[in-house]
Amino acid sequence: MSDIIRLLPDSVANQIAAGEVIQRPASAVKELLENAIDAGATQIDLVVKDAGKTLVQVTDNGCGMSVTDARMAFERHATSKISSANDLFSIRTMGFRGEALASIAAIAHVEVRSRLTQEELGTCITIEGSAVKSQEVCQCPEGTTFMVKNLFYNVPARRRFLKSDNVELRHIMEEFQRVALAQPHIAFGMFNDRKPVFQLRPENLKQRIVALHGQSYNNRLLPVEQKMDTFVVSGFVGRPEYAKKIRGEQYFFVNKRFMKHAYLNHAVDSAFEELLPERAFPGYFLFIEIDPNEIDINIHPTKTEIKFQDERLMYSVIRSAVKSALGKFSITPSLEFNPEPSLDLRMPSASTPIRNPQIKFNPDYNPFESQKPEPTPREQSNRQNWEKLYSPPEEILPSQQTQAFATNATDDEPTGDQTFFQLHRTYILSQVKSGLMVIDQQKAHERILYDRYVELLSRRKAFSQQLLFPVTIALPPAEAGLMDEISEELRLLGFDIAPDGKHPFHFVVSGIPAGHPQNNIGTLLEGIVENYRTNLLELNLDKHNNLARALARNVAIKKGRPLHQPEMKALVEELFACKVPDLSIDGEPIIRIIATDKLMHESQPQS
Repeated sequence: MSDIIRLLPDSVANQIAAGEVIQRPASAVKELLENAIDAGATQIDLVVKDAGKTLVQVTDNGCGMSVTDARMAFERHATSKISSANDLFSIRTMGFRGEALASIAAIAHVEVRSRLTQEELGTCITIEGSAVKSQEVCQCPEGTTFMVKNLFYNVPARRRFLKSDNVELRHIMEEFQRVALAQPHIAFGMFNDRKPVFQLRPENLKQRIVALHGQSYNNRLLPVEQKMDTFVVSGFVGRPEYAKKIRGEQYFFVNKRFMKHAYLNHAVDSAFEELLPERAFPGYFLFIEIDPNEIDINIHPTKTEIKFQDERLMYSVIRSAVKSALGKFSITPSLEFNPEPSLDLRMPSASTPIRNPQIKFNPDYNPFESQKPEPTPREQSNRQNWEKLYSPPEEILPSQQTQAFATNATDDEPTGDQTFFQLHRTYILSQVKSGLMVIDQQKAHERILYDRYVELLSRRKAFSQQLLFPVTIALPPAEAGLMDEISEELRLLGFDIAPDGKHPFHFVVSGIPAGHPQNNIGTLLEGIVENYRTNLLELNLDKHNNLARALARNVAIKKGRPLHQPEMKALVEELFACKVPDLSIDGEPIIRIIATDKLMHESQPQS
């Protein structure tokens, strides 16, 4: 039998290895941005075209590379960050493996222009599929420019698995935000299809958070600070009232490297216990500065997982730091610079004599000598009314009994003359032939609206009412991308929304669906986008069903809202007109029937 084991060509081995490091255009963006940071850049610009599929370009003003270094950078396991295994435990740089550039060059067309600060001319290298096509002297600014073109051109299977441009652009923006948050002292720029997305100047951490996530975050953040002997925890957490239904703005950085750590996430969640509703997640931007000897970052190809030497201590310190920040927010009173003039709490001076309190009384007053005055007519009337209140009620005749639950229904669906009652402003009660029917008002309305929106999207026609004064809303970058993705479907539902050409991530709302309230339009659309994103991550629904579900959740009446008799009647009638009236859009029951014999059984005293 002949030998069957053989070495793979370098080009094939690099393509296989690239699958671990470069999974999508956002992976290439992350690696190139981190290389620019390691080069000591103070200005980094990212340019993408077709969501990175056609072009990913990163330009920095760092130290640059020599002719030899520029060539060696694309060799596998070639790096300037470490020279021995012991260096892995003292890493302060973002990169250290020497795999990223080799992986990118294996699956794309790459062009690099780089010049050292002290040199007049630079070098230009062109690589296709790991093969160097040319290297020549060129004129270029100091620093380095990487151009990655036609990503996955020679791996068509991987290219077919890429998502839509909006989805891939959203992943790129997430990676850009992570890097920009960790380096607020560096100026960053991002451009998509020649349009500016971010222009970030050097600033402090809070200003960088606001610049990336929107002006609304300026009042949402609480500072966190905790110093220990071996590490420091700092950053910001979001106020509890701004928690979201998805794990959105949750960032952990260790030595300015973004990290995913479920155990430490739980530490923050536990600090928010009893402050958040069910299935709500707080936002946070937490930074850990620690001795590299106390951590191991070489456990995953993407370097987003880190092992701590003492995770329990880290857990307790983070939980304590967040709890302390929330405690200061909850119990620290605001300073009052304009107190009431009647409230004088100043201490008396030493020269002011202190007098004991005194009681004054009339020694000639005798309460037993005064005659009680005759009651006035009004007092007599009030007394009679109170006597009526406590007098035993007269016998009620059968013909005078309330008809609250009287009905001629012949089945478990209420009839048109039905009387409804609301319990705890959450449930609608009604009598049916078999007993008592209980309807969850929020789930019922969500079902009604969901069916209505699905029909509108299928008919591709809806009525819109124009606003007298258009409303401009600002969204975080990731949510703005989702708004672009669903803008056409929102128009089919009756929303008239267009991007604001003057400001990125701003949208102008000129019309809303007919019959919708015109107040809090911005909050409504933010909730729609957030629910759409939640469904996209958890349920993987198609766009129409996802949007109909998100809109129904945000528009439906909520628990705690009082309903009048006509509203309850209309709600129940519309519910039973639905195709599936007994199940909510989450598959949970909307209606429950409590049998009459069950009611009687529950009313019997326990022996």
